[in-house]
Amino acid sequence: MQLLYQTHSPYARKALVFAHEAGLAERIEVIHHETSPTLRNDAVYAQNPLGKVPVLLRSGLPPLFDSDVICAYLDTLHDGRKLIPAEGEARWHVLRLQAIAQALADFGIKVRWETVRRPEALRYPALRDGYARKLIESYDWLERELDDRAPLHVGHIAIATALSWLEFRELPGFRAGRPRLSAWFDAFEQRDSMRATPLSGETHD
Repeated sequence: MQLLYQTHSPYARKALVFAHEAGLAERIEVIHHETSPTLRNDAVYAQNPLGKVPVLLRSGLPPLFDSDVICAYLDTLHDGRKLIPAEGEARWHVLRLQAIAQALADFGIKVRWETVRRPEALRYPALRDGYARKLIESYDWLERELDDRAPLHVGHIAIATALSWLEFRELPGFRAGRPRLSAWFDAFEQRDSMRATPLSGETHD
């Protein structure tokens, strides 16, 4: 398999960390591609009409895109304990955490657009502040709700990679007043899967 990847994408990193945790990383060739909303990458568009990474290329099969879909597929390829529970409340709990993580990355990107990416004259501070509030509320929710002692699952991977990216981009922080979330994150960052997939680089437009 091949994974179209970007070293500063929280979504791509989530898929690759999942592959490491599932014992599948050696079966995947990672191919870096630069993409942004203002930079068309024809090679990525050829595989994903959204023009975004990650994209998982499979021999003789259609490409898969979106980190949630890629992780769900990878979870079918290994014989170990599944990282996405198949049924019951455990499944909905894990998928709910994954949804929070997706939103953290989405809102962080929106804050960044209104802070440094968009030309200054076009920035909308009220919109930036609204998205930042969503980040803060989500951090508070995670401090209360994250199952930090549970066995590893996709929700943990998604939350850790989103928080790591938010720190990497120096966006509104999650540490102040949230000792449980901070301690869990610091421990998770020491996992081999995270150390093997460091964030790097800037967005090219």
